[in-house]
Amino acid sequence: MAGKKVLIVYAHQEPRSLNGSLKDVAVAELSQQGCAVTVSDLYAMNFEPRATGRDITGTLSNPSFFNYSVETHEAYKKRSLSSDIVEEQKKLQEADLVIFQFPLYWFSVPAVLKGWMDRVLCQGFAFDFPGSYDDGLLKGKLAILSLTTAGTASMYSKTGVNGDFRYFLWPLQHGTLHFCGFKVLAPQISFGAEMASEEERKRMVASWAQRLKTLWEEEPIHCSPPWYFGQ
Repeated sequence: MAGKKVLIVYAHQEPRSLNGSLKDVAVAELSQQGCAVTVSDLYAMNFEPRATGRDITGTLSNPSFFNYSVETHEAYKKRSLSSDIVEEQKKLQEADLVIFQFPLYWFSVPAVLKGWMDRVLCQGFAFDFPGSYDDGLLKGKLAILSLTTAGTASMYSKTGVNGDFRYFLWPLQHGTLHFCGFKVLAPQISFGAEMASEEERKRMVASWAQRLKTLWEEEPIHCSPPWYFGQ
């Protein structure tokens, strides 16, 4: 949609991978719609995933006992967070839609993306107390997970060996994105990517491109326990 700003947080090492193609087609389609698209290519940026004292550039509020969440909250208020965090927060602040593009690692995100969440979504910026879930500080923004799995769709069903895919989405969509106020769109999951033929992969990319054409018209999911675990 013309005039909208999109941030794609991308976590894959290989540009020619399926994840790379899914990211590229999103950039192309959304740009064609007139959106301003920014990509944070975390591996290419050599993004630091570790949450440490180096994330605070000013003096610590309690040098004798380091508490990361307390110190980053204080640093956010004093504008003394490290420049890489500030840069990502600026991109996030400006975005109407955030797309997370990644391969599923151990039912979760790759470490570099987990580190992005740990470091960028700090108290005072993304949430506060009060100021979480529907009152999260990033409310008004949309988020969507676009991910690839090695396992097939049937493996990620209720009767499959991995259980329903919605189970592993709970900590990411509800405990992270919804907690920070995002409205969450239904995920785009490209199942069985490792074993897929070239034709099947092309279909996965085309399916994503097609969905992106009408993404702005979609209603967010009802991000509460029943969506994930049933009644």
